Amino acid sequence: MPKKILITEDSPTILAITKDALESAGYFVVCAVDGQEALDKTRKEQPDLIILDLMLPKIDGYKVCRMLKFDEKYKRIPIIIFTARTQESDVLLGKEVGANAYITKPFEPSILLDKIAELLKN
Repeated sequence: MPKKILITEDSPTILAITKDALESAGYFVVCAVDGQEALDKTRKEQPDLIILDLMLPKIDGYKVCRMLKFDEKYKRIPIIIFTARTQESDVLLGKEVGANAYITKPFEPSILLDKIAELLKN
């Protein structure tokens, strides 16, 4: 049974590239294009891991991460913040809201895939 990964990304291009890379690696991929949809799909799909952009319509990625990490039902799901924001303050805020990893765009698919494999091993 392949692991299920939720990608939350509002850029259609980045979403397509990321989805292709994950499906090629054997993962089952579910997509969301805004923060509210990410929360709804997490509740419905119960993904094994979430890839979460920060700058999203409706609810930003920091809030989505915090809401999931403070919820008993979902706090064990690893979350990778996936963003173009590279400031140290952004990385620190990502850690504060409970993100398990922080990967900046543009990205190397191999780095993302290695991090996913590492987080799913636990």
